[in-house]
Amino acid sequence: MTNNNTTLRSSYKHLNGKVSVFTQWKGSITVEASMAVPIFFFAILCLVCMFEIMAVEIAVRGGLQYAGRIVSQETYPLAVVRPAKIEEYVVGSIGAERLERSLIVGGSTGIDCGESYMSVRTGIGKLTAHYKIRIPVPGFILDGIEKEQSIRIKAWTGYEREFAGYAGEETVYVTESGMVYHRDYHCTYLDLSIQSVSRSDISERRNTDGGKYYACWICGGGNTSNVYITGSGNKYHSSLACSGLKRTVYAVPVSEAIGKGACIRCGK
Repeated sequence: MTNNNTTLRSSYKHLNGKVSVFTQWKGSITVEASMAVPIFFFAILCLVCMFEIMAVEIAVRGGLQYAGRIVSQETYPLAVVRPAKIEEYVVGSIGAERLERSLIVGGSTGIDCGESYMSVRTGIGKLTAHYKIRIPVPGFILDGIEKEQSIRIKAWTGYEREFAGYAGEETVYVTESGMVYHRDYHCTYLDLSIQSVSRSDISERRNTDGGKYYACWICGGGNTSNVYITGSGNKYHSSLACSGLKRTVYAVPVSEAIGKGACIRCGK
């Protein structure tokens, strides 16, 4: 009985002193170490990958913001974006060499901005970047993680300056050849709603006032299969770049809109 108690106390002492329960087998410490070291390094690898993925996301978003600043100016005359150009701006902002060393599958060619667009009617667009992150772990089940970054932009239309000597005076909006002034910058007379329609259907189309559409005297209507019209206009155009589809808008004090009447839609 005494020998058994002595053995139990000895075992309890070993366990209480954090000694491995497997010390009764030879080489048990070596086995535990050989199991713990790979797990430790795997955890470190996962942590490094997590930081690299975060760095890639920040870099791609920064590249999209850089592209957005350029595209918003380039799309002022014509609200159309080219995905290939956006990809070029994003890669140029991040750096092709940096992307080649990143976890993005395909490196500098692995960013796809094909879903980016710009609304012709509102001038508001969305830049989207799709890419895939590879997992640098041999035997990992997934071949990559699909990622997406997106931002919204608006076409740049210039700066609105403050008018010296007109403090507190109402600001209105006029065009070069317009006979009225507008109180709402987004008045439908200024913010054109452009539609693409078939040329064969143009004779049956009517504008908001019930009028017919005639060939634009600037672009001549062209010979394209599709033409462009606006809801409030009476001309059809063969090109979106036609100046008849543009509005150069000036913000002026109402006292400078001499001789112009108020717009029947937004001037009241």
